[in-house]
Amino acid sequence: MNTPEVPKSIRRLAGRAIADFDMIREGDRILVGLSGGKDSLTLLWLLRNLARRAPVRFEVGAVTIDPRIEGFDPGRLRDYLAAFGVPYFFVSEPIAELAERHMGKDSFCAFCARMKRGLIYRTAREQGYNVIALGQHLDDLAESFLMSAFHGGQLRTMKAHYRIDAGDLRVIRPLVYVRERQTRDFAAAAELPVIPDSCPACFAKPTEREHMKALLAREEDLHPRLFRNLRTAMDPLMRADDPPEREDGRAVPSSGVAAGHEG
Repeated sequence: MNTPEVPKSIRRLAGRAIADFDMIREGDRILVGLSGGKDSLTLLWLLRNLARRAPVRFEVGAVTIDPRIEGFDPGRLRDYLAAFGVPYFFVSEPIAELAERHMGKDSFCAFCARMKRGLIYRTAREQGYNVIALGQHLDDLAESFLMSAFHGGQLRTMKAHYRIDAGDLRVIRPLVYVRERQTRDFAAAAELPVIPDSCPACFAKPTEREHMKALLAREEDLHPRLFRNLRTAMDPLMRADDPPEREDGRAVPSSGVAAGHEG
């Protein structure tokens, strides 16, 4: 099997973001949070491609959290990544069952996101990785920006690079300048083993994020430079001196960060 080659258009944008936010350093061991969706698979191959070319030396592995939710089966990723020799960790946890007992006032999506993040952090620590790479792209950041402004009354979005509260791990998002359509096109062209609807519990009903996605698509039809302008507007919000973020990109008080989410 030939290693998928990420297009130069994605590599160029990601390389610029990596440089702008000082994401990758000599000797880093980077663990990709691999959901099996098009974005995280693109990110994995992007970093594997860059590791061969970059002037700094770094290693790349991947971890998948299986929440044991009906309709989501990431098991086929094991054979796929094994064929390429990618260091891979598969963590199975009955998150849906745990939610029934411990979710409290949280939504299931918020509870599941915190659990997954905590398990990714734990795996990184156990396996000696110091950086977590997540696959959110420019469209995701723009949607979070609007959700925070519309519903939280704050100008916030996801950070491009930050150190978690515990201080031992960094989180990076190398795709913050990349558009979703670019990851979709690459995944199709490279025939990546994308697992559709990687969270059936969330995709079962329309979400506020989907509403924002549709709103942005309508506006982009009228204003082709929309995402370029949004990227410029969000640049200061992606910096690490902002308060900690929740899984949806909105800010939370430092004292309110849930265990396992920010460290």
